[in-house]
Amino acid sequence: MATPQTPTDASLPYNDPTATLVNTSCLDFLLIELVPLAYRITADLAAREEEWLRGASSTSSSGSKPSRTSDDSSVAGTAGGRDGTVGGTVDEEEAREAVFRRLESLGYRVGLGVVERVSRTSPRPTSPLDTIKFLCKDLWTLLFRKQIDNLKTNHRGIYVLTDNTFKPMSRMSFDTKKHPPAAPNATSNSLPNANSNANPSSAPKDIVVDYDGSIGLGMGDPNSLARAQPFLYFPAGVIRGSLAALGIQASVTAESTGLPAATFQIRTVGAKA
Repeated sequence: MATPQTPTDASLPYNDPTATLVNTSCLDFLLIELVPLAYRITADLAAREEEWLRGASSTSSSGSKPSRTSDDSSVAGTAGGRDGTVGGTVDEEEAREAVFRRLESLGYRVGLGVVERVSRTSPRPTSPLDTIKFLCKDLWTLLFRKQIDNLKTNHRGIYVLTDNTFKPMSRMSFDTKKHPPAAPNATSNSLPNANSNANPSSAPKDIVVDYDGSIGLGMGDPNSLARAQPFLYFPAGVIRGSLAALGIQASVTAESTGLPAATFQIRTVGAKA
C-alpha cells in the first residue's frame, strides 16, 4: 500500500518543527467572543466592587454609632460608587472605556507576538513607510486573508488605513426589533409604505428598503455602528502592538462609517497634522 508523499518544500510551514497550525476561522471565533466576554468581566468587577463597598460601609457603621441621619447619608454616599449612581453599577461610558482598555491591551500583546513570529522567516522593514506597507500587505493578509484597500498619509507621521470589507464585520447582524434602526433625518411621512411600490432611491440614507418594500437595517445606521464599534478595539490593539514590535510608537483609533468598512488612523509619536 502506497503512503502519501509529504511535500519537501522548505518554505512550507509544516516543515518547521516549531510551527503550530490552527484553523483560519479561529481568529473569527475569537473576535466574536471577545467583546461579550469583556463586557461580562466589566459587569462582574463592578458587582464585586459594589459588594466590597457595602461590606466596608457596614463594618464601619457597626464599629461607630453616629446619628441615624449621618449614618444613612454616609452609607448611601459610599455605595453610590464613583459614578454617583446608587447600587455601584457603571454607566455606559465607563463600561465602554473599561472594555476598550481590556480589548486594546489584549490586541497589543497579540500584535507583538505576531510580528515576532513573522520576523523569523522575513526581514523586518527599516523605514516607517515600509513598516506601514508591511502592515497593510503581509500582516493584514496573514490575519484577515486580504490586503488593506486604501492607504493615505500626510507624510508627517499620520496614516489612514481603510478596509472596505473588514472581515470581522462582513457577517455582522443585529436584532432590529430589540435595537431599531435610528434615522435622525427621517420622519414618519418620509418612510415608504411597505404595501406600496417603494423606490429604494427615495429612502433615507440610514434605512435600507428592499425591493419588496420592507425596511431593513442600514449599513450606516447610527445604532448599528455604535454596537459594532467595540469589535474594532482588538484589531486596533493588534496594529499598535505590531508597530511597537517594529520600532514605531503610535496611537491607533478605529471607526466605521458604514458596515462592513473599517478605518484605522495611526498617529506616530511626534506626528504633525
